Amino acid sequence: MKNLIETLENQFLKLHLRSCEFVKLIPNEKLYWQVREKDALFPVNSCGEFILRSAAAVEQTFGGITTRLWDDPFEWTLPEQLSTNELILNYLAEVEETRQKGFAFFNSDDDLRREIPAPERLKSIFQILLETIARAEHFQGRAFAVFQTFSDEKLPRLL
Repeated sequence: MKNLIETLENQFLKLHLRSCEFVKLIPNEKLYWQVREKDALFPVNSCGEFILRSAAAVEQTFGGITTRLWDDPFEWTLPEQLSTNELILNYLAEVEETRQKGFAFFNSDDDLRREIPAPERLKSIFQILLETIARAEHFQGRAFAVFQTFSDEKLPRLL
């Protein structure tokens, strides 16, 4: 039975599709626009930075699950590297491909009970995936909030 796998896979796909639609809405000049100074007491990142953090959380998790390398994709997700909407969309597509390869490893919901060495301690794959989708959606939501400070456009629907 694959009910949990299908449910989780659907949630990750929805996250991906929302991020892609969202990036298309952001004007290039506002992609890395800062609400306030970076050195402020409570810095607020830009839409682009939050969307990259969202995708990076997914990439890190599936890299960890499939190869046991829990590297933070920080270096290749810098604004200097992904400076346009098109480059971010390409990165999102790469992350989605990585996620799909990861889900291909799961044959049944029982696979989600397996514990693997996550960065700090053993965790079930289910727990890792649940934490990842929560973290990624949190970053996506923060990107949406920043977007609303400069645009009246409708955000992508939460499918």
